[in-house]
Order: sequence, then C-alpha cells, then structure tokens
Amino acid sequence: MKKQREHYIVDGYNVINSWPELMELRKDLSEARDRLIHILSEYGSYEKYDVTLVFDALFTADEEHYEQINEHLELIYTGMGETADSYIEHLAYASVRRGREVHVVTSDSAEQSVILGAGAYRIPSREFHRIVQQTKKKIRDEYLGKVTLPLVRNEVGSRIDNETAAKLEKIRKNHH
Repeated sequence: MKKQREHYIVDGYNVINSWPELMELRKDLSEARDRLIHILSEYGSYEKYDVTLVFDALFTADEEHYEQINEHLELIYTGMGETADSYIEHLAYASVRRGREVHVVTSDSAEQSVILGAGAYRIPSREFHRIVQQTKKKIRDEYLGKVTLPLVRNEVGSRIDNETAAKLEKIRKNHH
C-alpha cells in the first residue's frame, strides 16, 4: 500500500499575521492571500504534501466556499458563523481518523490541546515560515545551482560593425 501524503492544514489569517512578507500586504488581504496560496502551492508540490488552506469568513453571510487550486492544494473559506479554528479541528480529526499524518499550522495556543488531542501535530506559524524559507532555498539551489553566468561581459560593441558603433557613439554624445 502506497503511503498517504502528509496533510498540512494551514490557518490562513494566522499565517498572514505572522509572516513578515505577508504582514506588509495586510492592507490588501486578497494580495496577501494570493501570495500565501502561491507559496503553499510551491511548497506542497516540492515536498509532496497535501495542503488545505483555511480562511475565516466568520463575519460574512456567505456559505462555506471551497476551491481546488491544484491536485494537492485546496482552499476553504468557512461559512457564516464558523471560525477557521473549529473548521480546522474537525478537518484535523477526520484526516487523522483516515490514517493520515496531519500537521496544523497555527500560532493559536488555544488550538494546541485540541489539535494534539486529535492526534495531529501543531507547527507554530513562525516556525513554519522558517521551514518554508529553507525549502525555497533548497528549490533555488537545486534548480538554479546548475545555472552559471558567463564569465565575460556580453557587450554590444563586440557584436556590431564599426559604422553602427560610430552612429551609436554620435547619438550618445548628443544626449549629454
């Protein structure tokens, strides 16, 4: 039997309010959410984790909203009257009961005992930020480490004829 992918359940606004690059975007929450979705999509794909990102919609009259971002990343906006915390608790419990290893990303300490009681692991938001940054560095090193820049400068002058070079020089002198 193939091992199930680990399941990461992320408290979206908790993370936005604790990651420096997302805190800067709090004036535009949709941009902060989009940035977090992009980061988690990259992280989950690379590490081969399933990620559920949960946002509180407690103060709206909307129904619960679900979006499948890609095969391994889903986005949940809780329905009216439901907190992200209660949604995360139920999801963590259900996921653990299906035999999955579950990690809940939140810094909400009230959540901790419930999460641990459900058999899941808690990762504080700032700690998760450090883990994600390390993964980003690994991705950069693996994929960009092979790219080497040319050792010589790539100048236009070495690739044009003398007549064109003279015209360009004349233009340059007239603009000073």
